[in-house]
Amino acid sequence: MEITSNPTTSWSDFYEMCKPRVVMLMILTSLVGMFLAVPGMVPANILIFGNIGIALVAASGAVVNHLIDHKIDVVMKRTHNRPLAQGRVDAKRAIVFAITIGVAGMAVLLFLVNPLCAWLTLASFVGYAFIYTGYLKHATPQNIVIGGLSGAMPP
Repeated sequence: MEITSNPTTSWSDFYEMCKPRVVMLMILTSLVGMFLAVPGMVPANILIFGNIGIALVAASGAVVNHLIDHKIDVVMKRTHNRPLAQGRVDAKRAIVFAITIGVAGMAVLLFLVNPLCAWLTLASFVGYAFIYTGYLKHATPQNIVIGGLSGAMPP
């Protein structure tokens, strides 16, 4: 990864790599699933920590997406201004950031929610970050249909 870093890297660049609008949509589907899964009210700790963990792992997957696609992003009109494509964030920092928020999210889910939620979220992460981004996106025009499964997966 020969991406170079600009000394003006800011937290907004890291925030942008997390794809916050996409993560918010995932949290919306998570909330709907939580409320449909239990009779009555979802316990507050599950509601709060479940969504924090899911958001962190989803954001980590988004950063991995930026890392995998940085060479393509440079030449695409829609993505050429992304932080990695512009060199505002270097690959090493992006990797450390993705690992940090991904591990934090998994820890929240594993220790403050439940192991099933953690494992299902990990499966969604692998599906999006590696199967969809790393392979399907470049292999078939049906990538969005197949890759949509990872976004629709529980929890």
